[in-house]
Amino acid sequence: MTLLLFSLFVILLLFRVPIFVSLALSTIFVLWQQGFTMYTIPQRIFASLDATTLMAIPGFVFAGIIMARGGISKYLIECLRSWVGHLPGGLSVVTILACMLFAAISGSSPATAAAIGSIMIPGMVNAGYDKKYAMGLVAASGTLGILIPPSIPLIIYGTVAEESIGKLFMAGILPGILLGLVLVVSAILFARRKGYGRLEKASWDERLSSSLKAVWGALLPVIILGSIYTGVATPTEAAVVSSLYALIISIFVYREMRWSDFRQIVKETVNTSAMIFFIISAAMVFALYLTNEQVPQQVAEWISQSITNKWIFLIAANILFFILGTFLESVAIILITLPIFLPIIKQMGIDVIHFAIIMTVNMELAMITPPVGLNLFVVSGIAKEKLETVVRGVAPFILIMVMILAVIVVWPDLSLYLTQYVK
Repeated sequence: MTLLLFSLFVILLLFRVPIFVSLALSTIFVLWQQGFTMYTIPQRIFASLDATTLMAIPGFVFAGIIMARGGISKYLIECLRSWVGHLPGGLSVVTILACMLFAAISGSSPATAAAIGSIMIPGMVNAGYDKKYAMGLVAASGTLGILIPPSIPLIIYGTVAEESIGKLFMAGILPGILLGLVLVVSAILFARRKGYGRLEKASWDERLSSSLKAVWGALLPVIILGSIYTGVATPTEAAVVSSLYALIISIFVYREMRWSDFRQIVKETVNTSAMIFFIISAAMVFALYLTNEQVPQQVAEWISQSITNKWIFLIAANILFFILGTFLESVAIILITLPIFLPIIKQMGIDVIHFAIIMTVNMELAMITPPVGLNLFVVSGIAKEKLETVVRGVAPFILIMVMILAVIVVWPDLSLYLTQYVK
């Protein structure tokens, strides 16, 4: 039956049926064949969404879309350009740093790539950068949206694993900064080799002016993370506060968003959130089958007998995540594999929070690996180029991210050091 389920799932995917529909239909068909009570399935679906922590997802998505449309991201980019635009490859450095800042608010990789790419790709091309490189840089830098907190995949991981989301957020800070800095260094070296010019150095008056304009947007990460780590607000409450703050700043301070734009922003938020919640619902139906058939226990027993070395297990898990990332969305991968892996990593003495960061970096790779990498489609749409061109541009960055992943795997303290400061 398990083979039949996966066969149906793959066949439906090949026919380009949406992931959540493919997963739900194949699982429901197999459960029906087994004589399973169908009344249980809708109960399972609604129960899977009845979690307060999941309400943080639409909140952060909403805040990210407001940032992109209300001028917050534009002023942050102008500020960064005035401070670092004169460096070799200044615009590429600005792009990476802007993605890091936006990531600290939106929690979404596609949202980060869309918000920054729509501004920076045309700017880099007009400044003489190779368009293929500009697209690859935005797609890769946009993946920081799910590593630097707040992170939607980490919220889902924490919900499934019953781990502190505050600790998971804290664990993503240092790896996210490391990846961002490595991307900055690679961008500077690449610009020197290719001879990409620098922007004119801004005066101190220009820097002060742009910084004052951007300070309202720069406060958003402080509000989100500060409220969570000081215990003032839960991640869900912080998401709501950040949305309200972004709305007030966009309408009354920057005055670049009208109330007439509100309907479109809500529509985008609903579409994005609904996609995530549909995948969660389908994955919970799949988890129902796994539980009923005791698949996690069987897989855990097989791995414990076949793989006794945790490093070999981690290598195997990373390879599996990379393969799954080529045809599955990150939320689906977490929900399908985590229930199976949780008992195994606990048995092998692997820290659950450290494994969360390993998994999240793999999900970043999934965002930029064809054929279904979401960031590839976002950048392709923004730049109006073929998907293959974006893939060629992002290929060198995949190698960089794989190297950073290796560092994170062998150096657990990088992920765990800051978590000791969260209760």
